[in-house]
Amino acid sequence: MRILVVEDEPKTGNHLLQGLQEAGFDAALARTGPEGLRLALAEEYDLVVLDVMLPAMDGWTVLRSLRERKDTPVLFLTARDDIPDRVRGLELGADDYLVKPFAFAELLARIRTLLRRGPVREEATIRIADAEIDVLRHKVTRNGQRIDLTPKEFALLHLLARRRGEVLSRRLIAAQVWDMNFDSDTNVVDVAIRRLRAKLDDPWPVKLVHTVRGIGYTVDDKT
Repeated sequence: MRILVVEDEPKTGNHLLQGLQEAGFDAALARTGPEGLRLALAEEYDLVVLDVMLPAMDGWTVLRSLRERKDTPVLFLTARDDIPDRVRGLELGADDYLVKPFAFAELLARIRTLLRRGPVREEATIRIADAEIDVLRHKVTRNGQRIDLTPKEFALLHLLARRRGEVLSRRLIAAQVWDMNFDSDTNVVDVAIRRLRAKLDDPWPVKLVHTVRGIGYTVDDKT
């Protein structure tokens, strides 16, 4: 499998290149936006790992230009962790979004998942049973009734919904939503799940948020 890394920070770029090569991938490195776009268009890569803040051309522009001609899977790897940035990246056509600092083992797991499933476009609206999640407007309804969520509750629901049917660990949820390393003494994820359930599930007979004991949480309309 061929992977293109577009990363301008020398230490990070070299670390990624070496790690991916050691993991058995044929990896190449570009250090500017224009160089990354040129290689992504000229060569056939199975995946592009793309930073946002790049010299000469930012990652948003690289992705937008790439999507005009190719559907190569793209994983954003960036320090920009605001929810609007994540939503923007996915709406532009990214297949996944991982925030720095990151665990290389998680990056590898995400890369392998993307390579197994191929290009997947993020939906502007996600529908699960009678629930509708408007990703751009951060609006959630069930059976047409508006549900008011805090930004973190929306980020939690969006993460679970866009990976519908997957069981996500507390560690992964904490890293993605709160950008924190999960501490077993910290119950921030469990508390947030309880609050989300109170708003999203308790008033309706069909429950969407499910606990998989000893593993984590998933969103689905199947009991």
